[in-house]
Amino acid sequence: MVKPDNSWKIVEETSLIVEPIELSAIPTAIASDGSLSIADYCQNSKFGKLLPDAFYIHVLALHILDPWLQEYESRARSVAPQVQGATLVKFSTNKAKISYLFYPDFDTDPHPALRASIQVDLETREVGYRDYSDSANPPILHRKETFVTPDYPFYEQFAALTRTQEALGLLHNTRGIGTREGWEKRLQAYGVEIQGHNLIQRQIANTANLTPKIERHKAAIIRSDLSRPVRLALESGLFSPETNFFDYGCGHGGDVTRIAEQGYISNGWDPYYSPNTPRTPGEIVNIGFVINVIEDQSERREALIQAWELTQKVLLVSAQVLIADSRRGVIAFGDGVITNRNTFQKYYEQEELKIYIDQVLGVDAIPVALGVYFVFRDEAEAQLFRSSRFRSRASTPRIRACVKRFEEHQELLAPLMAFMTERGRLPSKGELSQEAEICTEFGSLRRAFSVIIQATDSEEWEAIAEKRRQDLMVYLALCNFSRRPRLGQLAPAVQDDIIGLYSTYKQACIDADQMLRSLGNTELIIKRCQESKIGKKLPNSLWVHISALQSVDPLLRLYEGCASRTIGRLEEANVIKFHIKNPKISYLFYPDFDIDPHPALSKEMTIDLRDLHVTYQDYDLEDDPLILHQIDALVTPDYPQYEKFVKLTRQEEDWGLLDNWRSIRRLSGWKQCLKENCTIVNGYRLSWCKDADPYKLKLLKNAVNTRKKRKNVSHAEKDTCLGGFPDLCKVSVAQSHREEE
Repeated sequence: MVKPDNSWKIVEETSLIVEPIELSAIPTAIASDGSLSIADYCQNSKFGKLLPDAFYIHVLALHILDPWLQEYESRARSVAPQVQGATLVKFSTNKAKISYLFYPDFDTDPHPALRASIQVDLETREVGYRDYSDSANPPILHRKETFVTPDYPFYEQFAALTRTQEALGLLHNTRGIGTREGWEKRLQAYGVEIQGHNLIQRQIANTANLTPKIERHKAAIIRSDLSRPVRLALESGLFSPETNFFDYGCGHGGDVTRIAEQGYISNGWDPYYSPNTPRTPGEIVNIGFVINVIEDQSERREALIQAWELTQKVLLVSAQVLIADSRRGVIAFGDGVITNRNTFQKYYEQEELKIYIDQVLGVDAIPVALGVYFVFRDEAEAQLFRSSRFRSRASTPRIRACVKRFEEHQELLAPLMAFMTERGRLPSKGELSQEAEICTEFGSLRRAFSVIIQATDSEEWEAIAEKRRQDLMVYLALCNFSRRPRLGQLAPAVQDDIIGLYSTYKQACIDADQMLRSLGNTELIIKRCQESKIGKKLPNSLWVHISALQSVDPLLRLYEGCASRTIGRLEEANVIKFHIKNPKISYLFYPDFDIDPHPALSKEMTIDLRDLHVTYQDYDLEDDPLILHQIDALVTPDYPQYEKFVKLTRQEEDWGLLDNWRSIRRLSGWKQCLKENCTIVNGYRLSWCKDADPYKLKLLKNAVNTRKKRKNVSHAEKDTCLGGFPDLCKVSVAQSHREEE
């Protein structure tokens, strides 16, 4: 038994006759033989709360765990049958111990107190019991929804409370809030209290009936560059030389000044900083981070409507979302919070923001980035913008034959080749500015293109046309999530694409619908991920660099499009993760992807396609960040530094550095791996440590040579297979795989 102290009560000792536990069947925290560890099993669970050294889950969710983990828990239960009635099960991930935690008020108390715990040591079969019923300051729970599955009766109630608490910053610093007294102090400091599962503002003497004076102008910040929505509009090509820009709620006027400096007509109005400037119409109107600082809901709605009324072409709407940087010292007010600077902030969920814009303006807003939406006046312009976002990259076919007439007019034919590459079809009348000149020389665009085909490869042009057909399918399939437009509502260029690449618009829609229905086939998605020629394949996911997205299978592009069309991508994201087991898409940001051979993860946004719930994590302050390996697998061969990436990966494989990828996922594990292998990473090359032990270095170098020989043998067997000995190849490769395992 565990040695008692003043806070422990020992259960009555009983003589339990239990089947001895085979310690060899219990994995350690890090299995040396490459098998899964307790931590691995826990980490692979879809549900439950994972902490650095423990994994917690509700007893009613035990059935969803891996069968091995269920068996592991049942052995602990056999040692301590008195655990019946426990609420949570705690798996230690670095010791062979399981604890049973009793929270009798789990369903009714928003932050239930721990009543008792039973700990089972699976190695010694000792059972410890601790009683908290008389404690004045017991441990309490937060984020209750993380312990249960989404079908738990009170899941949504638990999750809603957590979102509200995150919005206030109550959970931002977890130190000190793990006990009842610490939590109550936090609530008192923030001026709030919890009734049931609702968070309310505490009534303050003498000011209970007073509406606080919000100083909205303090929310305006002085920028050193263009704001995010305006910069995105510029990058998206929405500005033309004659564009008239108007900033509704311009604050200090930074966007107005910088847009004017770029040669556009630019004006702005602000109720505090520029109240006398007339509110005039503009082709592009920006209401940037305005609606989230207006505490009055009717006034907030009116501001959005007024900005829309001034819009002639496209309205840029942006607001704060997700609260990645919760602030201290805020109190609940209305549907948002009051900050310690006496400003109001309404933090939206990304989908909530879209619904709000759509309902107020009666539109279908287009997500461009986190918290940023574009709203077009002309439906055709909106569809043209949507379709352009799903057009994959294609290269103009190379010249392969010497054709005299092509060589004589190559410069004249270049614009036609560029158009064909971009659209996959011949230009319609008036689409190509050089049309008259080309027709004068060749008689028609079609005859001109026949000359181009003679000098190039017709199959490459057909591949481009097929790629553009797939682009259209993805676009039309995603249109079905709102309201697919009629052919006449599409921009003329898109209409011509459909007519030129499909027999009819109806047939294009039928193909798109069939493709969309394929998303419901989980096995097909898994198969496409596993068979993808592009991307890094892991057991439960496919990782692709953003530059390679347009080159992946069209069904996977549609899969990602379901997330980005409705929610938008994380603006800075440069890696996309396709989840296989669950319908989720994650957008990852590695700031040093192009300069660090093993870049650290900075930000991550995950979209659950079942309910469009968005989770966001910022890793910038992580002491031991997650890092990326084998980055060559994420990009295509035409990526600028592809050859350097490939050479480094091959060298790391030969040196055995990537053999245990679970242990090198974080920076500390990678550094340890390098240290153990006497290795230094110099740019994109490896070198041996100069001060390494000579004998150890000799063993490591011998191991490298062995791996290289094995790899050469494997390649030779593949060549033999191609040379007409497939059966021998299969046997040899299988034997090689067994040796590697």
